Amino acid sequence: MVYYKTNEEIELIRKSSLLVSATLAEVAKFLKPGITTLQVDAMAEQFIRDNGAVPSFKNYKGFPFTSCISVNDAVVHGFPNNIELKDGDIVSVDLGVFMNGYHGDSAYTFALGSIPDEVKKLLRVTKESLYKGVEKAVAGNRIGDIAFAVQEYTERQYGYGVVRELVGHGLGRHLHEDPQVPNFGKRGTGLKMKEGLVIAIEPMINLGKKDVYYDTDGWTVRTKDGKPAAHYEHNVCVKKNKPDLLSSFTAIEANEKANNNLDSSY
Repeated sequence: MVYYKTNEEIELIRKSSLLVSATLAEVAKFLKPGITTLQVDAMAEQFIRDNGAVPSFKNYKGFPFTSCISVNDAVVHGFPNNIELKDGDIVSVDLGVFMNGYHGDSAYTFALGSIPDEVKKLLRVTKESLYKGVEKAVAGNRIGDIAFAVQEYTERQYGYGVVRELVGHGLGRHLHEDPQVPNFGKRGTGLKMKEGLVIAIEPMINLGKKDVYYDTDGWTVRTKDGKPAAHYEHNVCVKKNKPDLLSSFTAIEANEKANNNLDSSY
């Protein structure tokens, strides 16, 4: 069942989405070599609760943390742990908040210290592919148009692996709603989008092949070839002529540039 949102509901989702963005901006200030992902998780939870919301992910289907933090070859759903981050790591942080009855859900991949040029390129192309997908989130287009835009850019143009097992999704009163929003597919297929549809678009792109596996914790998804992966996610409302972006990377990118421990040159 696909739920189309009223203008009032869209504004409540926007508030939740922007709080996720603000939390990720705090992460961009906090990240540095030597800290652990458990410390990042604790900081993010405190910030979310201090702002009157609760973490969407905590205890969701048994997930025990506030944030999914996936390092290097971990694609998504990584468990925060006590391993110290180091120079050269790439760190994907995926967060959700629940506030005023509605969820927000966004993700960003950070580069600690100096990373190889090929990994910089992966981050840049993955982020660009997100916006290629967002551009297609207009009334009258189909879900497959979003999927095709992401796949065409990342896989066909750059030869990266597009993860098949995990997809974007609808968003609202529930964290995951219909429709599913894949990052691969054919133009002109899938649900025809109407105004008021709110979706999370989230390319999960591997430097190497598309194949992944689940780690022993049952949650962390890793690349089979051990190469790094990138993940970016925006919340979008479908409108008639152009998409309405409900989340924002502006403050995240500003803090990323201001943090000398992060590489924002990609």
